[in-house]
Amino acid sequence: MRSWKGLGRQRRQLWQRCQRRVDELELPDPFDVTGFIRLLAARRGRPIELIPVTARPQLPCGLLVTTDRADCILYLADTTPLHQQHILLHEAAHLLCGHHEDPGTRLSAAEALLPNLSGALVQRVLGRTVYAEPQEQEAELVASMILHRVQSKGPVGLVTDSQLSWVDSVFGTPGRGGGRG
Repeated sequence: MRSWKGLGRQRRQLWQRCQRRVDELELPDPFDVTGFIRLLAARRGRPIELIPVTARPQLPCGLLVTTDRADCILYLADTTPLHQQHILLHEAAHLLCGHHEDPGTRLSAAEALLPNLSGALVQRVLGRTVYAEPQEQEAELVASMILHRVQSKGPVGLVTDSQLSWVDSVFGTPGRGGGRG
């Protein structure tokens, strides 16, 4: 199994790619996650619907569903406001990073959360489950960088070794299913 130590260049490139995305964002001041998502929807030229759902065992706490009409972000209604904010930013980060354009689908999660939604209607579903997948790591890093930028009132800045260590602690060691779930 390879560790993050052997992936320094890839980690640095991930950080820099995410940093560029976050630094280019227009963020509402004062920051409000729903206001940010409204700005993102306007920038993308298509609606983003926020749909609160009740937690269910074995399902992710957030989900991005892309249909032919709109993007839908499902998030836990029965969690803290801070957790909801992070879930919403994580799922919005999938849109910012273009992950919704990937051809793969996870229809089972969408069908469980939205039983009345036709499977043919759903083009893309991204569930927030494990951070071992590169897209999940990228979305999690972008969401965290947005929160950092809002709290520090400025750009993220150049990548440092301590920031790369932070990435290690968030995602764990590759090949060991690391990170949070």
